[in-house]
Amino acid sequence: MNHQAELNFVQELLKTYRLTIHFFDNDNLPAKFLPEHNWIGAILTKEASLDNLYKRFKNQCKPNVIYQIEDGFFCNHIVFMLNDDIANPHFAYIGPYTHDIISKQHITKLSEKYHFPTELISKVEAYFQDVPYLEDDSQLLSIIYTFGSLLWGGRDKFTTKHFYDFYPINFDNILKASDLKEPLDPSHDMIYLEERYDVERQLMQAVSTGQIPKAELIFTTLSKYQFEARTTNALRNTKNYLIILNTLLRIAARNGDVPPFHIDKLSSSYAYKIETTTSANSGMMMMKEMVRKYCLLVKNHSMKGYSLLIRKVLTQIDYDITADLGLKNLAAQLNVNPSYLSTLFKKETGSTLTEYVNQKRIEHAVFLLNSSSLQIQMIAQYSGIPDVNYFTKTFKKIIGITPKEYRDHISNPF
Repeated sequence: MNHQAELNFVQELLKTYRLTIHFFDNDNLPAKFLPEHNWIGAILTKEASLDNLYKRFKNQCKPNVIYQIEDGFFCNHIVFMLNDDIANPHFAYIGPYTHDIISKQHITKLSEKYHFPTELISKVEAYFQDVPYLEDDSQLLSIIYTFGSLLWGGRDKFTTKHFYDFYPINFDNILKASDLKEPLDPSHDMIYLEERYDVERQLMQAVSTGQIPKAELIFTTLSKYQFEARTTNALRNTKNYLIILNTLLRIAARNGDVPPFHIDKLSSSYAYKIETTTSANSGMMMMKEMVRKYCLLVKNHSMKGYSLLIRKVLTQIDYDITADLGLKNLAAQLNVNPSYLSTLFKKETGSTLTEYVNQKRIEHAVFLLNSSSLQIQMIAQYSGIPDVNYFTKTFKKIIGITPKEYRDHISNPF
């Protein structure tokens, strides 16, 4: 076999994931590749024979393509052809592995979906105990893609493709009526849903108070629950729950007294990211990111504890940092006495209005210095301090160095 040395190296790397690469063709279906060791479907029906599995590969797979397969049983597999002989293809197979820690709730869902006899549940549980769990398979895929580049002569010489429910079997037609048991007690579903909804409530509460470590821990618990699969497309299912999570988190942020325009800005950005994500795995990573970003939103912009008048002032400052945010102008807009506004603002925020506005403007300037190549004069204007000299003086007072020194430090940190 070509690239045997590279294959041996890949085999060694896969051991760190508790995975093995198997090779098979029509004349060589080794015992070590028996389906019961690699596909849960073979536990449930004799129709899942090795011959049928090979035929499925042979009919569907093409040369120079790496296939990532999600089989409908929470398991993932990787398959690709080692040669370009369509009549007698030689395959490499890696798997199975899961993206979730398979719990009893997962297995209950499988049982309800495929109606398999309850006496098989113990076998299914035993099967998943031996299946490796990879929350993030990006490193594994990088290894396979690197080998593909060696095998086919470059990254541009092959493609990747996803298959969902690669082994379509109608278990209702296969299992005899006498084999079918009574449906599981509906109370199991009720308890399962109540537990999940309670965890979601805890997550929203943690986010509404900006408690990042607590929210991340609760989300880890939540991610172990299997959410309703409304389609046969795993990516679409992930996007659906991302949309639900985005809605829950924006409600949590509102409960944390974050102004709506801040929430809408973050929520809209994630709405776009959700629809443009390309894999279920990246969607899971986005969920973790969303939880953290919404917590930060609450920490940075919550107005809990402020009076209605000060909330209006803070909202105006956040809404347009370049506007006239002087005491007299804001007092006139809000129809209050400037002296009263000044005293109340100091009491509730601990800063004078001028100190607070300058702090916010310099924070914005720091953001622009880090994220753009705008001239310092333009950054001063976009930060609401058009007088460059006053901007530089204020920047140094708050940050400790001038804007130019800050930018030089970014360009040459060492």
